[in-house]
Amino acid sequence: MSGVKCTNRSIEFHTNRLAAAGRATFLAVVSVLFLSGCGELPYDLPYQTGANVSGFNVISKTNRQTADPFAKDLCFSTVDITPSSVDGVADAKSVVLFSLSDTDVLYSKNANEQLAPASLTKIMTAYVALKYGNLSQPLVATSAVTINESGAQLCGLKPGDTMTLEQALNIMLTYSANDAAMLIADCIGGSVDRFVELMNEEARLLGATHTHFSNPHGLTEETHYSTAYDLYLMLNTAMQNQTIWEIVQLQEYQTSYNDANGKVKEFNKKTTNLFLRGDYTSPANITVVGGKTGTTKAAGHCLMLYALSDDNKPYIAIIMGAASTEGLYTGMIDLLDEINK
Repeated sequence: MSGVKCTNRSIEFHTNRLAAAGRATFLAVVSVLFLSGCGELPYDLPYQTGANVSGFNVISKTNRQTADPFAKDLCFSTVDITPSSVDGVADAKSVVLFSLSDTDVLYSKNANEQLAPASLTKIMTAYVALKYGNLSQPLVATSAVTINESGAQLCGLKPGDTMTLEQALNIMLTYSANDAAMLIADCIGGSVDRFVELMNEEARLLGATHTHFSNPHGLTEETHYSTAYDLYLMLNTAMQNQTIWEIVQLQEYQTSYNDANGKVKEFNKKTTNLFLRGDYTSPANITVVGGKTGTTKAAGHCLMLYALSDDNKPYIAIIMGAASTEGLYTGMIDLLDEINK
């Protein structure tokens, strides 16, 4: 069952594409309008897309260019859309289900509420790392990888440990290792703080304007937050990267890397995604491609997925703030089943 058609969230007109000749023509037209016999009444020529006479129309017609909406291919809904047939997500704080092929909103609950995203953050970490680094790049751990928070998921990195960016991405996305996220941020950004700045810059470029990152892993900080809608924007873009597409589908990851003395350290862990591990089964006709899990005390239980219907149409489903692991996965099954209705 399809929901309300998605509308554009924002429109960005790329005036930097206008040729110098077009600008000159615009100024000339304005000059003529002001210098011609108009008496003492000023003639306002605003830069408005909807005005019949405006600076925008003068420039556009002169240059024969079209201003494309920034969000023309994106889903968005300003109101909650919560079909009664989906009751398994009642306790979750925020939930969305978007059809990417026709930009339909099938389910939306508190899509723009700012919440702790936990390790869903790591999708953006991976996206930024791949934009500014390369897979074969060696990463050498510093003291930045030392995380002492109780219960934090770690792969056991120590200062001096060395692995490639490809290895670190696999460990971070499959096992959700927070120390691997710090390794990536510290080495690719030159410092963790600079990398986090890049995360925020890239998020804004994607239109994720209700997000602020304070770290690359998602462990709780007051100034670290996002929304289900912003996370959809990030996952939608990240899944267009072949490396991320492949990693998030892995059921387990095995590799070896070296410590500071050159001694080999082994890593072999299963994914944290319980759909991929076979602990839970998606609804009939729905294939879970992959995604990212996240759990902290502040965030609750979170999951975002990229899924395909039996006719190969893509969907993104996100649940934030579920009360339990079981509630998260049974709720996700109920949510994904809405695709079949």
